[in-house]
Amino acid sequence: MERIFQYTITSEYENKPIDFYLKSMGFSSQNIIELKKMPESILLNGLWVYTRTLLHTGDSLTIHLSETSTSDKIKPVLLPFPIVYEDEDILVVNKPADMPIHPSQNNYENTLANAAAFYFTTQNIPFTFRCINRLDRNTTGLTVIAKHMVSANILGKMVADKTLEREYLAICTGNPQPSEGIIEKPIGRVQGSTIERCIDFEHGDYAVTRYKVLETGADFAFLSLVLGTGRTHQIRVHMASIGHPLLGDSLYNAAPGQKIKRQALHSYRLSFPHPITGQSLVFTAPIPDDFLNLGIHNYH
Repeated sequence: MERIFQYTITSEYENKPIDFYLKSMGFSSQNIIELKKMPESILLNGLWVYTRTLLHTGDSLTIHLSETSTSDKIKPVLLPFPIVYEDEDILVVNKPADMPIHPSQNNYENTLANAAAFYFTTQNIPFTFRCINRLDRNTTGLTVIAKHMVSANILGKMVADKTLEREYLAICTGNPQPSEGIIEKPIGRVQGSTIERCIDFEHGDYAVTRYKVLETGADFAFLSLVLGTGRTHQIRVHMASIGHPLLGDSLYNAAPGQKIKRQALHSYRLSFPHPITGQSLVFTAPIPDDFLNLGIHNYH
């Protein structure tokens, strides 16, 4: 993956070293270490220089990022890969149901990583798979893939400091009361399980979810949910904890006669500043057909 960054130095960075400037632009210390290994990766006014070289107002700084390694253990496979947005730094994909994000036992050729590997292999582009907001296998909707190490680092920080805002749509059993609220309960692993999570006030990690009922049916509610934290299975565990598990959730809703074949959860909206340009970005993914088949109306 090749990426060239071009900067004109402003007065606030007069006599500051290049590595200080790059960190202010979002490069991590590890990013800078990797840059040093690349030939002619840091050019100041056209000359290859050290990262401790001092900058002056009006200088032209060029960073040539060249990532030649690829995720060799991820087999390229032609799979659905619905791209919502792409530029030099990021991809936003509307992930289908029944598609894990990463390969794992018994899932070596059916993942989003396999689809991404195929997409870039057909273009002869080296690519390391870096998915930023991971979704469960049967959760549909928007996820962000970083195309290089710098955008991955910046986007990772956005997730940590909640600059990357995530809104989900879900269908739960019953009708939550009140119709709008905050679930603030710690989440931990179920003892003896590598997958299942539970509310754990003693050992769990802090977790908060805001929900709002958008529409109700005879025995279900259509919800908007905004994550304040990003724990594994957070929405699914939180909704089950208040007695309103998601429809179709085989792990947290054992009720028979489910009307949908997966947990009814959809990553609907992502909003965040572009990791390199700072431009405000907002993306939405259409409500999936299996939601609409339950009588859910479109949400805007």
